[in-house]
Amino acid sequence: MTIYALKPRFQAFLRPLAAALARRGVTANQVTVATCVVSVVLGALVALQLPATRAFLWIPAWMFLRMALNALDGVLAREFGQQSRLGAYLNELTDVIAEAALIAPFALLPPFSATWTVAVIVLAALSEYAGALGPLVGASRRYDGPLGKSDRAFVFGALGLAVGLGAPLAAAFDWIWGAMLVLLVVTIVKRVRNGVAEAR
Repeated sequence: MTIYALKPRFQAFLRPLAAALARRGVTANQVTVATCVVSVVLGALVALQLPATRAFLWIPAWMFLRMALNALDGVLAREFGQQSRLGAYLNELTDVIAEAALIAPFALLPPFSATWTVAVIVLAALSEYAGALGPLVGASRRYDGPLGKSDRAFVFGALGLAVGLGAPLAAAFDWIWGAMLVLLVVTIVKRVRNGVAEAR
């Protein structure tokens, strides 16, 4: 069970907004690209504010809004005839870019380690590609947890809130980062294993 399981309810809530945007000519691809651009800009702005940390408070707010926009572009694509091959590529690639941009500022902030932060970014990207490769072997796109995209957004949103409020994190750093790395490896293995099993 992951936060991703709540996505259908979230999409149902956003359906009226999607209909309104579609009537105004807004496309799923526009929402996808705009979400990525804002994520990259926000990540850069947060990093540029260091050593001040109040800007990290923007991360939880944007993480939540980004998840809403990710659900919104899916509704636009599927329910308003906007699915496309380009959209499929944009959906996967921009998610990885946006997430990396929002996690990257933590690498510059003691006690967070640049090496461990990069490892989380790399494993997060691999977990998404492990899921995206499902259709290549005849399975569905895999969203298995325990640390999928929505779960990571929650974790880093919580960390951003803690950092922005000045909470001491040094004592908890090792186990938080270590737990994320372990859970990401489990997520990758689970997505590959379940994808192969489904294809059979």
